[in-house]
Amino acid sequence: MKLVPKLVLAAASLAIGFVTLDAKSVSAAIINYAFSVDSPTTKGNGFFSFDDSSLSEENSVAIAKSLSFQFEGDSTVYTEQDDINYPDFPLVYSTAFSTGKPSLGLDYTFDNKTNYANSLRYEIIGEDFTIFSPTDSDVELISGTVSYTRVPEPTALAGVFLACGLGLMTKKKLISIKKVKA
Repeated sequence: MKLVPKLVLAAASLAIGFVTLDAKSVSAAIINYAFSVDSPTTKGNGFFSFDDSSLSEENSVAIAKSLSFQFEGDSTVYTEQDDINYPDFPLVYSTAFSTGKPSLGLDYTFDNKTNYANSLRYEIIGEDFTIFSPTDSDVELISGTVSYTRVPEPTALAGVFLACGLGLMTKKKLISIKKVKA
């Protein structure tokens, strides 16, 4: 009877170890990122994904897929097909931002879809966001910052919840066994 709780605890520990292991898998994986834009005049949020098998020591660039971006207070959704150089862009690339840590950046340039007469162009390159006029290259209207967050895989989250649930069940079982013996 004492063996079962120990086995459950060992299995839970092993599951947590595999979930938190940061090893590169043999097969390709789709990696998801969220990003936010912050400038003095506008803010926005977006998501993109990419195939991590296309990033390597020799090639630090991948094509962004499933990109969607929306400015706060605006119902217009921008996608990867809105990039002015689609289908060769938008790109995801390895970089070291101002923090010095290796990270990923996005290269995405798109035109304002809501007001074509306005002729504004938006550009995200790494951690820099710029709004400018494509008709007058000397005028930079607004600049801001971009931040990125990796979105965890659903299977990894499920593994963590499973391992924590098993650990809690084991703990409750051990407490109830101790109360019965006492």
